[in-house]
Amino acid sequence: MEITAIYPGTFDPVTNGHIDIIARAARLYSKVIVAVAVSSNKVPLFDVEQRVKLLEEVTVKFDNVTIIGFDNLLVDCAKQYNVNVILRGLRAISDFEYEFQLAGMNRRLSPDLETVFLTPAEQYEFISSSMIKEIARLDGDVSSFVPKVVQEHLIEKFNRG
Repeated sequence: MEITAIYPGTFDPVTNGHIDIIARAARLYSKVIVAVAVSSNKVPLFDVEQRVKLLEEVTVKFDNVTIIGFDNLLVDCAKQYNVNVILRGLRAISDFEYEFQLAGMNRRLSPDLETVFLTPAEQYEFISSSMIKEIARLDGDVSSFVPKVVQEHLIEKFNRG
């Protein structure tokens, strides 16, 4: 049976932890859709088109991964793409309560969708996009936390090139 999973997030910026989750998902599911949220609640560093493009660049090696942008309810986006599973990444126990609440709400809105939690490899457990942005903003070295193309965009964004 073909199972399609959706991995939603803001991916602002995309980190090595995100890539690790995508790689794990690509091994587990027939098709993986990485859904980049427009994110009206946050002010992203990169617009949705830039984030989609960066993700396309860093996931090109995964034949079963597709990158999309979305600005509607996740469950509606999942229905639009015939998704069976919502993937959520958990870095630490502190993520669990929020993610558990989201899973419950999504189940209530769309009972046929299952939520699966994936954890990144331990070297990526502490990485967060907000920390990466702060390090980059203060001219710190983010090369071990993000793909090279993302690092280049961060340097350009903060005029450090």
